[in-house]
Amino acid sequence: MAASIYTINKGVNASIEFKGLKAQYIWWLAGGLLCLLVMFAIMYVLGVNAYLCLLVIVGCGALLFSQVYRMSKTYGQHGLMKRAAQRKVPKVIKCNSRKLFIKNK
Repeated sequence: MAASIYTINKGVNASIEFKGLKAQYIWWLAGGLLCLLVMFAIMYVLGVNAYLCLLVIVGCGALLFSQVYRMSKTYGQHGLMKRAAQRKVPKVIKCNSRKLFIKNK
């Protein structure tokens, strides 16, 4: 009887990664590219020169790629959400009354 060989998927709980982009940054890049496609179509329909449209879209696309890859590298899988949550935490909590600390009988 031949021995069976089974492959084990060791990345079951790992985050999705595509070409160095992690987790939600794949969706950010896809949404940005979709917006660039719509922007190109609108500019072309409005009669802007095709070469100028292409130049603007390629420039914006390069900026989009660089920013999304930079955010993915800097913040990682959950870092962007943690940064957004950290902005909502108040720096100082002021209490002008002592009523909170006094027990009522």
